[in-house]
Order: sequence, then C-alpha cells, then structure tokens
Amino acid sequence: MSMMKEFREFAVRGNVVDLAVGVVIGAAFGKIVSSLVGDIVMPLLGLVVGGVDFSKLGIVLKEAVGETPAVVLAYGKFIQVCFDFTIVAFAIFMLVKGINRLRRQEAAAPAAPPAPTAEEKLLVEIRDLLKK
Repeated sequence: MSMMKEFREFAVRGNVVDLAVGVVIGAAFGKIVSSLVGDIVMPLLGLVVGGVDFSKLGIVLKEAVGETPAVVLAYGKFIQVCFDFTIVAFAIFMLVKGINRLRRQEAAAPAAPPAPTAEEKLLVEIRDLLKK
C-alpha cells in the first residue's frame, strides 16, 4: 500500500474530520470565552475588589533601560487566563452533562413492545377458550 493511499484513508476517516471540526469550533469558542472573561467578568470583578484591573497587575523585576523593555512578572494576566480556563471547563462540563442526561433518557425509555400479530392474537384466543 502506497504512502499516499494510506494517508488518504487516514484523512477521510470520520474521526479525523470530526476532530478537525472540533478543533475549529473549539478555537472560536475560546475566543468567545476570552472576550467574556476579559471584557465582562474581569471588569466586574475589578469593580467589586476596588477598581483593580487584573490584566495590568504585575511585578517589575527589572526596569526598562533605553531600548530594552522592562522585565515584568504579569500575574494579573495569569489570573485572567485561570478565569478563562474555569469558564471553559465549566461550559464543557455542562455540555457533557447534558449529553449524558440525553443518553440516559434514551437508554431508560425502552421502546414500547410491538402490538401482537394476528397469529399471536389467535393463539391468545385459543388459550383463553381452552382455559374455559
């Protein structure tokens, strides 16, 4: 089997395409969550804790000298990324929880038994007559 043929089989396999779609949607979802956290949650949280802008929090380790920029330990950005992660993780948890609930409902609700056939109805009548 040639390398190109193997690659083609691998690339068009359903799981690979599903994974690619998931990655693209995940990247878009990540941007939405980053905007939610950066533009809505963090300003509100900063207001609650006294007007602190978390993205600007940091410790200057070495001052800027001429063209060399300052070396800053930007722990505020880290706090913001932690909030991003928490919100993404919670959203994914809720999505998986909903999917699992739907799966349980499908498994718990067995299909109604099919109506008896004409043959079965006739056999039931015969049985009932024999009982009398």
